[in-house]
Amino acid sequence: MSFGKNPHVAKAEAAEQKARDAKDDIAREQAYREAAHLWDRAADREKPGKYRTLYEANAVKNRELADGGGSPTDADPELDANPKVWN
Repeated sequence: MSFGKNPHVAKAEAAEQKARDAKDDIAREQAYREAAHLWDRAADREKPGKYRTLYEANAVKNRELADGGGSPTDADPELDANPKVWN
């Protein structure tokens, strides 16, 4: 791990991939909730601004997906415009 990078971003992205690859609904829901938690942790490490807002929005999106409020393809295109955001 290099200095200055937010380690929770990569973990959250991995949890999202795990959710997309999940075979059953329970595993998918748990993975999306874990991703939301990790996005919250990533947001907590950022100063107020662009990245913090983006990470918080990703957390909300993952909670909605966990609750069955949409599918990954229904996600906001603005949030997915830059999926890998590093400091």
